[in-house]
Amino acid sequence: MADIAGGTGAPPIPVSVLGTGSHVPSLVITNDDVGAEAGVTDEWIVRKTGIHERRYGKGDEATSDLAAAAARAALEDAGVAVADLSLIIVATSTPDSPQPPTATVVADLLHAPSTAAAFDLNSVCSGFVYALTAAASMIAGGGHALVIGADMYSRITDPTDPRTRVLWGDGAGAVVLGPATGRSTLTATRLLTHTEGRELIQVPAGGTRLGTTAETLAEGLHYFAMNGRGVKEMVYATLPEALRTFLDDAGIDAAELAHIVPHQANAVMLAELHESLPFPRARMHTTVTEYGNTGAASIPLTLDAAARQGALRPGEKVLLCAFGGGFNFGFAVIEW
Repeated sequence: MADIAGGTGAPPIPVSVLGTGSHVPSLVITNDDVGAEAGVTDEWIVRKTGIHERRYGKGDEATSDLAAAAARAALEDAGVAVADLSLIIVATSTPDSPQPPTATVVADLLHAPSTAAAFDLNSVCSGFVYALTAAASMIAGGGHALVIGADMYSRITDPTDPRTRVLWGDGAGAVVLGPATGRSTLTATRLLTHTEGRELIQVPAGGTRLGTTAETLAEGLHYFAMNGRGVKEMVYATLPEALRTFLDDAGIDAAELAHIVPHQANAVMLAELHESLPFPRARMHTTVTEYGNTGAASIPLTLDAAARQGALRPGEKVLLCAFGGGFNFGFAVIEW
């Protein structure tokens, strides 16, 4: 295991979440839709995952389109002009293409200035918290950052595989970070990598280890693959203790947490996790039942939903809790 952050901490100079935004495609995909090809029923999907529907991008939509739409919403909410951005990070494991970075496509769609650095970050479903941590450190001396989580897993899941196809949806979420305002301050973060679980979640082919060939295509190795049982065991065995350690090191009493915004992996799994975590006051926010697992988008999308519903009140502590391929964990606390 590696503690990537080198301990728990916040930026040298505090930064605030100035605005949030999200976007999902208009195409609604029901359990009957995905179940028909995957060979399972609506009842089976709901019982196993708690998911009722998800959204898929249309044929002419790409990850950058969803990311740009979420970014515009976040910028509007923050009251920050594109011209004032100094940094754009897109957390994604489903980029538009291997090159160029999807963030540069988003920067172009937004008409961002050339002085705004733009790059991608791939930490799979933990990507947004990793990007948030990186951006906060990079703008600690000033400036504004646009941090986006965006994924389109409908393009890389096997339509006939019920273990993966029924879980995933497409979407994007974003936040704008800037100088601390006294509200919505990022107070602590921690990033962890349990490398012993790195093969639990993967797309085997298409990279330099195993290129795309007629054989890999025939075997479906370019599709997303996941050991669901192994993922569940890894999360249950390591997440609760890792969270307790994070909060202890950050000097945060679990009873102080008012909200949890977790990675939206599976509604059944999240309900079980919530019962096992020592957070007596915290309300867990979810969007997984209506949008499915949206990868790196799931936390910022859900955070935006909670913020726009008026659920997050000034001074309340919000825990962001991510886990995903690598096997990576990412935690952050925002004092709203």
